[in-house]
Amino acid sequence: MRTTYMAKPNDVDRKWYIVDATDVSLGRLASVVASVLRGKNKPTFTPNVDTGDNVIVINAEKVALTGRKATNKIYYHHTGFAGGLKSRTAGNFRDQNPEKLIETSVQGMLPKNSLGHHMALKLHVYAGEDHKHEAQKPEVLDITNLI
Repeated sequence: MRTTYMAKPNDVDRKWYIVDATDVSLGRLASVVASVLRGKNKPTFTPNVDTGDNVIVINAEKVALTGRKATNKIYYHHTGFAGGLKSRTAGNFRDQNPEKLIETSVQGMLPKNSLGHHMALKLHVYAGEDHKHEAQKPEVLDITNLI
């Protein structure tokens, strides 16, 4: 009788990938990055174990918002005080804090539990070209072939 392979947390071999977000649609970028963070690109994927890899996203300020999303898509958050509902458009969000825009999009595609939180910690987003992870020797992940 054959048994299904179930990965153990100690057996996971993590890689580092770097993704250039220049002129890539936000949703397509987020779905590919979330899949790699989750480990779905590996044959050893196990739903209850964090088998994913680390992902570095550069050029976050150059991510594309298709259609009228820059003006019509609205992100809301509440301060916790009475009447504290705040809103801003996706274009304004990208201009003010492009790293947070991509982090929010990717986190929305990860599991909503403690495992999803650990997956999100492996995401590193930078607005420009420079990042501080050269020592990890990241491989370039060409997402145009994965979309």
